[in-house]
Amino acid sequence: MNITVVGIGYVGLANAVLLSQYNQVILLDIVKEKIDLINQKKSPISDDEIKRYLSNKPLNLFATLDKKLAYENADYVVIAAPTNYNVKDQCFDTFAIESVIDDAISINPAASIVIKSTVPIGYTEKIKKQFNKDDIFFSPEFLREGRALYDSLYPSRIIVGGEGEKAGAFADLLIQGAISKDVPVLIMNPTEAEAVKLFSNAYLAMRVSFFNELDSLAESYNLESKQIIEGVCLDPRIGMHYNNPSFGYGGYCLPKDTKQLLTNFNGVPGKLIKAIIESNSARKDFITASIIRKRPKTVGIYRLVMKAKSDNFRFSSINSVIKRLKKNNIEVVIYEPFIKEGSFNALCLISDLEEFKRISDIIVANRFSDELSDVREKVYTRDIYGKD
Repeated sequence: MNITVVGIGYVGLANAVLLSQYNQVILLDIVKEKIDLINQKKSPISDDEIKRYLSNKPLNLFATLDKKLAYENADYVVIAAPTNYNVKDQCFDTFAIESVIDDAISINPAASIVIKSTVPIGYTEKIKKQFNKDDIFFSPEFLREGRALYDSLYPSRIIVGGEGEKAGAFADLLIQGAISKDVPVLIMNPTEAEAVKLFSNAYLAMRVSFFNELDSLAESYNLESKQIIEGVCLDPRIGMHYNNPSFGYGGYCLPKDTKQLLTNFNGVPGKLIKAIIESNSARKDFITASIIRKRPKTVGIYRLVMKAKSDNFRFSSINSVIKRLKKNNIEVVIYEPFIKEGSFNALCLISDLEEFKRISDIIVANRFSDELSDVREKVYTRDIYGKD
């Protein structure tokens, strides 16, 4: 197959690498630096499997800025464009998706379109009517930042929302590239597939919030969170996974997807999704108050990234904690080796770790690292398991 993947983020790049093992794949993006790195067999994002596959595997993969070249021979156009949540409209901004569909159809009307971007419930059916095109499918992704290719090689499930042979054929392409072959495959209506994506992420956000609230109570009563969590999670219906306290859920997906799902609940009785969003905000308030009670003059923020092995810090929960600290006139300095400039949002960046440790009265770390072991008494973290 000739496949074009639009968008060099972790979703687009993971899918492109997966599919290019057995198909000719063209990656299309608007950022020349990303294009150049891909064509040099280098990854523009932090993902160990992607780096390894680009360097060592014989992939049929090429990146370009040229729309005509990308679309003209494509059997499938896979869209992995960002859909940020528009607070004013209380909905995902889907302009990028529609722009891609418009370009692809104008150049190659025979190509089937697969939307991998997260969209509102009912979007795919609406867009099929808008473009008068039946072979537009929605295929949700369930990938973790930093482990996106791994999750594609060992998928928990493959879902394609659409009808006809081309929907099933796309699912087969995903299985073809995966290492795991005994993968549950669900072909369903696109609207139900859209709901699967949003409810899956809402459940993950709920689980994060649950263990964070447990941890807030434990810290308030001077209890050992780990003992409580392990006692709770040994129930096999709950499970010993995804249970590590944090400063709140962050990243690109969970915050916006929970807000979008809440919007879809407009007019439908329900309290849980709103409570999840409010709980996440309350957790950040609690973390901030816990830090302030220690009366630090200078708070050192150890890493801005959302989690270990990620290079994304735009939507990490620690940013919200920083804003709350600044509102309380607390001096904040940051150690983040991914940022090369001397400041971040007008805050001082300390590039030397030892200097950072020295000047910080408290070191705030969403996830603990061994390189902080020598100043463990200074570190404020709720991290128990060093994961998730």
